[in-house]
Amino acid sequence: MKKITLGTDGLEVSRIGLGAMGMSAFYTGAGVDDIASIKTLHRAIDLGVTFFDTAETYGPYINEELLSRAFDGKRDQIVLASKFGTISHVNGDTRGLDGSPKNVRLSIEGTLTRLGTDYVDLYYQHRMDPNTPIEDTVGTLAELIAEGKIRSYGLSEAAPATIRRAHAVHPVTALQTEYSLWSREPEAELLPLVQELGIGFVAYSPLGRGFLTGTIRSIDQLDETDFRRDNPRFAGENLAANIRIVEQVDAVARELAVKPGQVALAWLLAQGDYISPIPGTKRIPYLEENVAADDVVLSPAHLAALDALAAPVGDRYADMSTVNR
Repeated sequence: MKKITLGTDGLEVSRIGLGAMGMSAFYTGAGVDDIASIKTLHRAIDLGVTFFDTAETYGPYINEELLSRAFDGKRDQIVLASKFGTISHVNGDTRGLDGSPKNVRLSIEGTLTRLGTDYVDLYYQHRMDPNTPIEDTVGTLAELIAEGKIRSYGLSEAAPATIRRAHAVHPVTALQTEYSLWSREPEAELLPLVQELGIGFVAYSPLGRGFLTGTIRSIDQLDETDFRRDNPRFAGENLAANIRIVEQVDAVARELAVKPGQVALAWLLAQGDYISPIPGTKRIPYLEENVAADDVVLSPAHLAALDALAAPVGDRYADMSTVNR
């Protein structure tokens, strides 16, 4: 597995990471087979994946605990990323945006305990808190870096102006935002900005929440608790319209004798060596498919055809108020 460096502080990660959220929360089958998830995490290391992504809100908490069990004795082989800011520990561990200095410190202590480690390599603010100046949040994160509790910090779903303000206090190592052939919004402002500032870009949901694999044709395939059932892009006529994107990705995949998901990941990797996608899966065969995308080469004609795909129908979330701010 090739490696890239995120940010200017030299954080080296595998070119393709692994998002662990779906092992414990939000998606169909989450939390039903931790043994299989742990085997998948171990297989990822065998395949050269070093970059693993979690968050305190995944569960909440149980995803971090799962990774702790999986990586016992393997800490020196991996780069661990986690997130804070959508649970307010200063208000009784309630869900809510909280980037206050006190909450940052309470959050990292909980994460370190659950992960069974004394440092996190990359610690993101998961969503921006409109009631706390970003300068105050980042000031505390800079203190945690100085104390050795985190190696670097990032922002998730932050707006360009917020990123600049944060970067002025302490350099941002990575911006994590949804980016894929079905979510191209970062291309307008975010990608030029992170290149200008020397910030890495971590693409979450690089397979369009599973849509770009071509396996989802109806929400009836999803559990009642699967949050995608409430996602506008999976709803009714939107889903039917968006299937056209998968069909065009699949056409490229057939030409190359690979899987549609591999084409989607290869396209992302072709966008720049500062980008690390973190596809999520609970199953070893899908993990192996994702990792193999590192070797898929798209021709200029294939890239042009994929670049020309129309935008999907529907918003990324039912509530877009917490992103890009």
